[in-house]
Amino acid sequence: MDLVVIGLGYVGLPLVREACRAGLKVGGLDRDARVVAGLKAGLSHIDDVSPAEVEAMLGAGFTPSTDEDILDEARTVVICVPTPLSEEGGPDLTAVRGASETVARHLAPGALVVLESTTYPGTTDEVVRPILEKSGLAAGDEFHLAFSPERIDPGNPVYGVHNTPKIVGGLTPACASAASAFYGKFVEEVVQARGTREAEMAKLLENTYRHVNIALVNEMAVFCNELGIDLWDAIDCAATKPFGFQAFRPGPGVGGHCIPIDPNYLSYKVRSLGYPFRFVELAQEINDRMPRYVVERAQQLLNREGRALKGAKILLLGVTYKADIADQRESPARPVARRLARLGADLTFHDPFVSDWQVDGNDVPRAQGELTAELAAADLVIVLTNHAEYEPAVLAENARLLFDTRGLTRDIQRETVELL
Repeated sequence: MDLVVIGLGYVGLPLVREACRAGLKVGGLDRDARVVAGLKAGLSHIDDVSPAEVEAMLGAGFTPSTDEDILDEARTVVICVPTPLSEEGGPDLTAVRGASETVARHLAPGALVVLESTTYPGTTDEVVRPILEKSGLAAGDEFHLAFSPERIDPGNPVYGVHNTPKIVGGLTPACASAASAFYGKFVEEVVQARGTREAEMAKLLENTYRHVNIALVNEMAVFCNELGIDLWDAIDCAATKPFGFQAFRPGPGVGGHCIPIDPNYLSYKVRSLGYPFRFVELAQEINDRMPRYVVERAQQLLNREGRALKGAKILLLGVTYKADIADQRESPARPVARRLARLGADLTFHDPFVSDWQVDGNDVPRAQGELTAELAAADLVIVLTNHAEYEPAVLAENARLLFDTRGLTRDIQRETVELL
């Protein structure tokens, strides 16, 4: 194999697709037999790779497998396994260690091993390297080792693996050159970092930047509501400045595989030095409390209409973490629903990408009728995800009371419409 990708999820599968398009002979290793069986049958389990693309990948020779022997004599191995938060607040490296152990059993001289899983600076050198060297081969001498942060943005119609600049940081300059040459076969621009730690830090810096700025506008949303200021309009005005400002907008919380998770890796590493990373920890606190704030505002809106939250029929629009994809990872819709349910609300949800939805193991009923009828039947409608299907005018005209946490209806002036 020219390439074997370990972990065929949101990061690994798009990487496989681009490598296949470049003519590489590609294998995939995943411990989930259902994922592998689905891929062999031409099915896709992620938003960004269609079944037709899976069929094309199979036609190009892609071999998905649960058998680690697929790693035998692989020229390049890319590790794309999950790194969730551990109980201590740092990354849980169980999957990374397991993948590294697997690679070590099959590592060939001259091979390139790249870690793409997001983690704290030092992981490639301090954790992955010693495991791989159990093979008897020396990193940087007998095989190449590098880190290259994944930059997947699920559902992004413009930027993907091919046209998003690829950062690579090698254990040695030769390792960096090998990684750059590999990615250069199917990525338009490759950027070399000084080393593995700098590449690891670059990924955390990108997402910490977003995390902190989202927290800024979320906190502003809270006091702008008290001051009677339309923050959405203020942001739109500020965004007209052609330099020195990037628009971030508030929401019911943060979700996805990166922003709620990755900055904690950096905070964890900084705490190991004996002091806190206060920006990250404050941003986490602000963003984590937004679901509670959304529920408090919902309760206030119902009170204004002479209606108690307990027993109120509340329709949640959108339960994925971002618009127009099915990905529910870390979606703020779940803590919002959890708190509403605990306060006695009668919940239903609507999402064009989700057929069934559970909160704490309990099914939340899906709205079954026409959307306009469901809007009119609810005491309160809360927009949690701004799917393209949700037309602002339709929402505003049919909902008896609408709480819009995503700014979909910011150009509509109605007493029954309230923005976050």
